Amino acid sequence: MNGPEKVPGNGPVWERSIEVLTAAQTHELAAALGAVVEPGDLLVLTGELGAGKTTFTQGLGEGMGVRPGIISPTFVLVRIHPNLADGPRPGGPDLVHVDAYRLESAAEIDDIDLENTMDSAVTVVEWGRGRVEHLSESRLEVELHRSRGGADGVPATGHAVDPAAHSSVLDFDTDDDDEPRTVVVRGFGPRWAEPPAALGAGRIPGSGPRPGSEPRPGSQPHPATTSATTPQTPERNS
Repeated sequence: MNGPEKVPGNGPVWERSIEVLTAAQTHELAAALGAVVEPGDLLVLTGELGAGKTTFTQGLGEGMGVRPGIISPTFVLVRIHPNLADGPRPGGPDLVHVDAYRLESAAEIDDIDLENTMDSAVTVVEWGRGRVEHLSESRLEVELHRSRGGADGVPATGHAVDPAAHSSVLDFDTDDDDEPRTVVVRGFGPRWAEPPAALGAGRIPGSGPRPGSEPRPGSQPHPATTSATTPQTPERNS
């Protein structure tokens, strides 16, 4: 794991690059972050097809203590996962999970009325870069890269894949195997003036599974499935 890099200019305040060896470690990294996010936080996820964005969101939801069952929202634009009274953060924020894959502009984002839940929930937007930055002055950008296709473990691309270039391929994020991944986290705005403590340890907080070891019970991500309907209002996970 590299230390936070201070980024000058109008871009991110800091950037941290984290190497994860397994899908379970991606899950656990996100769970550690889920323990510290607060109402009003905005997370923007980008990455290659199958890079692990849904696995990351599942871990985040576990750390937040929301209702399990987070899946790739490709056919449903918005899903709301409520906080559980008997979870690790009773009374904490709900998780609003958004898929912006088919949305082409900030105006289309505004059409789904995220402002109604922004202040009271944590909002995670997959494929949100270039579409949701106007929603909040602060955000975390999480970029996931698969090492497959690169040389010597280097991610196959140095930037996020443009969904428009893959319009015939849907990102179901089902390829959650144990190939290494690089997770790049960038903080924007006053809320994220410093990296969260969850990203500050020498290794992934609580990471149990290592190559060749058995994963801890309950650490495996919930299998991703898809829905074939597109409701006009957010779908609530109940």
